Amino acid sequence: MNAVITVLGKDNVGILAKVSNECADVGVNIVEVTQSVLQGMFAMIMFVDITGCTVPFSQLVDNLTETGEKMGVKIHVMHEDIFNAMHKI
Repeated sequence: MNAVITVLGKDNVGILAKVSNECADVGVNIVEVTQSVLQGMFAMIMFVDITGCTVPFSQLVDNLTETGEKMGVKIHVMHEDIFNAMHKI
């Protein structure tokens, strides 16, 4: 099972490190990541494997939402099934 994590907000030091540490702490493997800084705004998309996640998906979402709030960025986590359903014609 996979999920998509997006991070948006004002750029500051350690965003990628904090999000990836939060994932690693609960057994989430980062499969692919892309990030960019545009005029001081940080944007990142992560494709992650949640097969080995040691907490319920809802807890992962809550953890990352809280991490984002502490850093002043918005973190959104979407299960791959929902992401795919949203993008079907």
